Amino acid sequence: MGAIRAGLRLIALAALLLTLLPVHGLWRLARRPSPWPRRFLGTCARIVGARPVTMGTPLPRDVVILANHLSWIDILLLAGFANAVFVAKGELRAAPLVGWLAALNDTIFVARGERMAVGAQVNAVRAAIGPRPVAIFPEGTTGDGMTLLPFKSALLAALDPAPPGVRVQPVAIDYGAATQELAWTGGETGVAHALRVLRRRGGFTAHLRFVPPIAPAGRKAIAAAAQQQIEAAWVRDRE
Repeated sequence: MGAIRAGLRLIALAALLLTLLPVHGLWRLARRPSPWPRRFLGTCARIVGARPVTMGTPLPRDVVILANHLSWIDILLLAGFANAVFVAKGELRAAPLVGWLAALNDTIFVARGERMAVGAQVNAVRAAIGPRPVAIFPEGTTGDGMTLLPFKSALLAALDPAPPGVRVQPVAIDYGAATQELAWTGGETGVAHALRVLRRRGGFTAHLRFVPPIAPAGRKAIAAAAQQQIEAAWVRDRE
């Protein structure tokens, strides 16, 4: 049954993509901002079983979102329900289909680990802030959903100093009882994790808590404050 569920979900995802691509193309031909990539990604989240529950008020623009990272499902949810663009590792651009889809949503690709490129990466992030929220996963990788990994602050140099009017909004992501089952931790390839999610029976509640925004005040202070607020949100929600 797991294989059948995965097959049906893949068919639904493919049908959705083929339906929305021509509409997206028409928006681009008309030189209008296209809402269809975010709608595609948000619907994908529902197809793989997510039942999104949002708490708090997401800022629509001039904001950098800092969120904990559990799975690729996080990207579907934040794109679909916060209209976010993402900062992602450069090698994702070359990934079959996934890289192309990421580019459609205006992903900012950065070469992580290359110290000589940090300045260009920071400038790219800074330039993208404005019309849409820019989402960064400061842990740098996915965790188990029970404890946060240390937040890295290198890309937050784009907020030091911050452009006028820009704020930072922490977002706590939690999949409730399914968190540990859905978390993508070490020892599993991306394909294996995707298939495991697609085979999974039933749905799950995906909580996105948008914490009140904080004013940027130095990259290390921003990282520390965001981590503290996400941890506090986890405690409140799980109690």
